Amino acid sequence: MNKQLKEDLENLEVILNTVKAKSIEYLEELNDTKTSSIFKNTTQDKLPQIGIGAIEALNKFHKKYKELIVSSSGPRFWGYVTGGSTPASIVGDWLASIYDQNTQGINGFGDISANIELQTINMMLDLFHLQEGDFLGGFVTGATMSSFTCLAVARQWYGKEIEMDIAKNGMKNNFNVLSATPHSSAIKALSMLGMGSTNFIKVNTIKGNGEAICLDDLEEKLKVLNGEPAIIISSAGTVNTVDFDDFIGIEQLKRQYKFWWHIDAAFGGFAACSEEYQYLILNWDKSDSVTIDCHKWMNVPYESAIFFIKKKYSFLQTETFQNSNAPYLGNPFDNFNYLNLLPENSRRLKALPVWFTLQAYGKEGYAEIVDNCISLAKDLGHRINSHASFKLLAPIRLNNICFTLNNFDKDEEVQNFLMELNQTGKVFMTPTRYSGVQGIRCSLVNWRTTKKDIDLVFSEMERIIQKKPAANNT
Repeated sequence: MNKQLKEDLENLEVILNTVKAKSIEYLEELNDTKTSSIFKNTTQDKLPQIGIGAIEALNKFHKKYKELIVSSSGPRFWGYVTGGSTPASIVGDWLASIYDQNTQGINGFGDISANIELQTINMMLDLFHLQEGDFLGGFVTGATMSSFTCLAVARQWYGKEIEMDIAKNGMKNNFNVLSATPHSSAIKALSMLGMGSTNFIKVNTIKGNGEAICLDDLEEKLKVLNGEPAIIISSAGTVNTVDFDDFIGIEQLKRQYKFWWHIDAAFGGFAACSEEYQYLILNWDKSDSVTIDCHKWMNVPYESAIFFIKKKYSFLQTETFQNSNAPYLGNPFDNFNYLNLLPENSRRLKALPVWFTLQAYGKEGYAEIVDNCISLAKDLGHRINSHASFKLLAPIRLNNICFTLNNFDKDEEVQNFLMELNQTGKVFMTPTRYSGVQGIRCSLVNWRTTKKDIDLVFSEMERIIQKKPAANNT
């Protein structure tokens, strides 16, 4: 055995305790850790001929790269839609690395850790008020791969509707894909599936300040197809303003027209956890597939997402993903095995962080996380809308705030304000455009965020805007 490997094996407890100490130090300082970093790479890492061992590698990493790490899991990292990691999810993530399972099957000998994944999926279905018997679920890396998995099965369904086996024979036809405000991850999935990132029919949104599908326009476009199949990508929370499509209305259309109904509920689906807001997802159980991101509002470490696909399409799902040319894998229809149901053949026990956090905090814990974030978002939105120098671009529907500067005409002025705000290192937000206006977007999904964070961030916003000439004229 290699000398360094042997020494590390003999000192494994010391190594893990050292890592634990470093981890606790980081987590205890997380609230004060900067949300932005400018990394100055002065030296290139060289591959050593003789290794230095785990402890020295840890010390070297900590010395060189500690300042690069930002508090993306902290309470004021509001860019994109970025959750943190609950204590229980960290336990699960650490153990997933320790156990190092390749999660595939549920029967026989060898690794059968997929039993844990199926149990976790059933808890997730319960959390989202979906019937266990209706949907098959599994874990993937993120919303992009969840959408990819769902839309790959949708593609196979579409092929069967026109008497083609696309998984075996490839595509020879264009697809009717309809959407109003699809997330970029769904568009990327269409690209990877060979269906075309621009090859979808744009459906109008409801007139007024919204991003939801106009059902009248959707029905008109379905009529034009004259009975041809279609795939509809709808939203349970658009990325800018968390707008929800009318699932009751779409379900009614599904009774009349032939289409696969996919819902992108990456973070908006967590409205199901809130008694006050779960009405937003009424009838989503009538869809054919759903995308959920766990590393957003569920607050588990990256990379974690799930797909839900109706069980009645399991045959199509297996046709799409089965490993038919490896005899040692056996017949995909004899025994349940995830490698025949999703893209990856090799996968870690991604379910474990979610299993731990669900068991640790339960339905009540997630209801409190979701309701707290919504309450804080509405608080910040009210402060923004009440200030002379800011204005909301859209109503606060859930946890996102989309706003711009008031009395500033140039995009550059908004961009400069955001850059200066992010450079404080106390908060991180992202730029956006909404209805043609340069804006700023922030998303609150972190379990650590409190009113003190809202106070701190808004104080910084006021301090920066007061230095701007247009603010002084209001």
